[in-house]
Amino acid sequence: MSNDLKPAVHAVFVHVKELKRAARWYSQLLELPYQEENVQSPVYNLPLKEGVYLTLDDHSFDPRFEFSPSKLPAFNFFSHDLYSTYEWVKQEGIDVERELERHGDFGWFHISDPDENVIMICGDIVTE
Repeated sequence: MSNDLKPAVHAVFVHVKELKRAARWYSQLLELPYQEENVQSPVYNLPLKEGVYLTLDDHSFDPRFEFSPSKLPAFNFFSHDLYSTYEWVKQEGIDVERELERHGDFGWFHISDPDENVIMICGDIVTE
């Protein structure tokens, strides 16, 4: 018998309360197309361009599920110009949970989604 597990992450699940609201928010954040009619409970896979799947899950099939927002980031999004992304996030009124920190030419900050899940954004520090 062989182990058919692949040494790769397939998907990241984000647990949400309202699937359509979350799908709209993440689509706007990532500038992805959003069509409400394509969002069907209990899960929605965002149409990412690369990397692993990002699956939003409202647990509508599980009556025992109790929602609790993730206060520590379980994954991060990447930016090629972190300062620009940080300014855009603030302009859009997205809650910044942890201010931008820098380590050499790399940095990160945290935001929260509408369900108060904390998401990290990492990226390159572009200097001109």
